[in-house]
Amino acid sequence: MRPIFFTIGLIFGTLHSAQAQDTGTPFQDILQTHAGEVAKPSRRSVSVVLDDLIAAGLPQTTEFLEEWSARNVWQDIDGTFFIVTSEGDQLGLRDVDSGAESRGDKRDFTQIRPNGGVRRVIGTALVQFQLSDPDLARRETALVSIARKPEAAQLAPLLASIDGEQDAGLKARKVQLANFLSARFADAPEDRIAAIESLSKDTSVEARSVLNQILTVKSGLAKDLPEGNIARVLDPTVAPDAFYQQLIDADLAPIRTPPTVVRAALEANIVEGRVADIPVAQLDTDEARNRAYARLAEAGTVPQLVTNVYRDAALSEHVFYEIYNEENAEITAAAEAALKSVEARVGWAQTADLALDGLSLASIYFLAAIGLAITFGVMGVINMAHGEFIMMGAYTGYVVQLFIPDYTVSIIVALPLAFAITFGAGVTMERLVIRHLYHRPLETLLATFGISIALQQLAKNIFGTQARPLTSPDWLDGALVFSDVIQISYIRIAIFVLALLFLGLILFVLKRTRLGLEVRAVTQNPGMAASMGINPDRINMLTFGLGSGIAGIAGVAIGLYAKVTSEMGADYIVQSFMTVVVGGVGNVWGTLAGASMIGFLQKGIEWLNPSNTLAAQTYMILFIILFIQFRPKGIVALKGRAAAD
Repeated sequence: MRPIFFTIGLIFGTLHSAQAQDTGTPFQDILQTHAGEVAKPSRRSVSVVLDDLIAAGLPQTTEFLEEWSARNVWQDIDGTFFIVTSEGDQLGLRDVDSGAESRGDKRDFTQIRPNGGVRRVIGTALVQFQLSDPDLARRETALVSIARKPEAAQLAPLLASIDGEQDAGLKARKVQLANFLSARFADAPEDRIAAIESLSKDTSVEARSVLNQILTVKSGLAKDLPEGNIARVLDPTVAPDAFYQQLIDADLAPIRTPPTVVRAALEANIVEGRVADIPVAQLDTDEARNRAYARLAEAGTVPQLVTNVYRDAALSEHVFYEIYNEENAEITAAAEAALKSVEARVGWAQTADLALDGLSLASIYFLAAIGLAITFGVMGVINMAHGEFIMMGAYTGYVVQLFIPDYTVSIIVALPLAFAITFGAGVTMERLVIRHLYHRPLETLLATFGISIALQQLAKNIFGTQARPLTSPDWLDGALVFSDVIQISYIRIAIFVLALLFLGLILFVLKRTRLGLEVRAVTQNPGMAASMGINPDRINMLTFGLGSGIAGIAGVAIGLYAKVTSEMGADYIVQSFMTVVVGGVGNVWGTLAGASMIGFLQKGIEWLNPSNTLAAQTYMILFIILFIQFRPKGIVALKGRAAAD
């Protein structure tokens, strides 16, 4: 490519004002001056046309280059060029100067078809031209093109366009891309080093890609270590066969002699029961066969025997190394230091991102388990249908959205409605089934398990087996992005906030209300509570309803990002029980601690084994089993009746 593109940037500082002026030179006249180059361009001739088009500074230039590259420029029999807007037997034509629309018979026109090489040259000039285009969309397109395929010719016009950029976001992007290009293509080494050092705090994938491109190496071998920017000297003893193959590929060593070749050579040279004066009966080991073959090789009967000893000797006579493609050692040293800094920052960022994921998962588990913690802690009931109350809450949110299309309003309505419905379902279940099975844990487990199956089948009969959408409001779309590495979706943030609100609400109910006082009294000593006028049977009913109602609200929150199906409760029942048991039965703070422990533990195991989520859950369960062996009452042990039990 001609050096013209390195000087294009020098005129872009005044190009915008030049475009706004009428030079008096019709665009068509410039094209006719180079009619042959425009009609049948080559990679060399097209540069002449581009020089004159850019120098003229006409406002039509950008659009014409776009259409020329897209093969939408046609020429009539008189040699006049038009931009074609539609095709058919009659072409839709636009004048390159006035923009006047007309039509013409397709047979009277010839399409200009620049080849791929020419289109790349036009594209390079076009990108540079678009950097100072008044149209913001075209400037954005130019930056996308530069990021996709950076070239040295783009650096000068990119730098020249920064000061005049009015859009703050686009200006920041131009500065970033200018650093990327300067790190690779700046003329002065000190400019490249300065740009590289500026990338040491940039954790983006693009920045790491730029640094890795500067640090690309190629392998080499020689008798002695050559001069140059050597990256590292390799040790051939770690993989001698692979390094010896490099010698073979470079025609510096013969190929290894395989055992089959040795055996065939010995068989072909048996004379009176001997091979090289060694009896055939003695050739029963590889060492003996190699010795006989070596004697044949010394006599010139067979090729040289290449053994491990020969291989190792050949390797010791050569140096294997990697050399940087970048010749300047100061530049590669700066790139190595910058990349090391970036990787350290990325490591910390990944840790923070993993912590956010763990916190998000912990908040989900807390919402799913807090109702069960209250129920299990106060009543000692193993409620296997707890997951189905979560499912009922999610379906409540779905039904509400069928009647209220405003997703924000529907969620506000669905939360208390889900609580009311699941509270009622929980009270009904406690009155009809649970109250008859107190102090009979096995029967309670079997009964609630049967109820869970019945509720799942009922949901299938009503809503079908397909997943139903519970759509989040628009303001919960997307994610909060801190960097290329750290980000968290707004839905998960909302669930985390909801978990905090529930934590505060439950603590308020338990610590500041009469119901909470009675619940705590029954939890710690039901006999003494009854003697003080508290009805344990009523408290058990309300507690079971409260725990079920909280599960319903959790179902609405979980349904915003998870699938809403009849089996969704089964996905959380195991984690809910683990959360309650690990944290400490019947304790709010214990549930919070258990949810945090399980959430962070699961995300940590998934990070170590990202390809197998099921295995991660299995490891987590095994860890929890071991944990319970050492702390059977959980992280926060409950006092009173549960402790005595």
